Amino acid sequence: MFGLAKEKLPRHLAFIMDGNGRWAEERSLDRIAGHYQGAETVRMVVRTSREIGIPYLTLFAFSSENWSRPRDEVDALMALLKDYLVSELKEIADNGIRLLAIGDLSRLPKEIASVLNDTVKQTSQGAGMTLTLALSYGGRDDIIQAVRRIMTNCREGTLAPEEVNEALFANYLWTAHLPDPDLLIRTSGEMRISNFFLWQLAYTEIYVTSILWPDFTKEDLIQALLSFQNRERRFGLTGEQIKAGDR
Repeated sequence: MFGLAKEKLPRHLAFIMDGNGRWAEERSLDRIAGHYQGAETVRMVVRTSREIGIPYLTLFAFSSENWSRPRDEVDALMALLKDYLVSELKEIADNGIRLLAIGDLSRLPKEIASVLNDTVKQTSQGAGMTLTLALSYGGRDDIIQAVRRIMTNCREGTLAPEEVNEALFANYLWTAHLPDPDLLIRTSGEMRISNFFLWQLAYTEIYVTSILWPDFTKEDLIQALLSFQNRERRFGLTGEQIKAGDR
């Protein structure tokens, strides 16, 4: 499909969706208009990823730092989240998509949290694709909460310090139920990961495009996936070791 090799598709695709505000400013529109246009790109990416056959898709939808934005923008983003959850529930459920959310969800407004929890429950049996929304999420927060829970378990005597290793630590992260991303796509051309998946991105391939999120198309997504399929992932080994099947 689209010239892609099915066996080389990323198992887990993640997005930093950047550029809504700049898209609106370039058109002399309110920043909120950019977020609403960006929601259309979200719909396209979810549909296309499911059609292609990507098992896990994660969207960095709202960072822990985003709470510091102007109140009217935060309120608009929360309203947009609610609208998306309500309007897309049927399509998500009908296409076997399981919705999950990660982050400090306790900070979400009660009404939004209620709609989110309801959507998660109604799609819990979806086996076609897992769509994860990173909401009120920060990579440092993720690591800190994991450390705190590990320390609590050690203090309670249910975990010994010498038992802590990479695999165990990963199980305390908000992403414990997800494989690490194979490919991270960031729009708008910014060359940073913005406190997203600090632990999980250790060996993730990164694709950055200068295209603003509202302008990101299906063709752009395919181009990013083709770029990924042409890369050699070595995970710290040499190319010769990879060819010899050492991993």
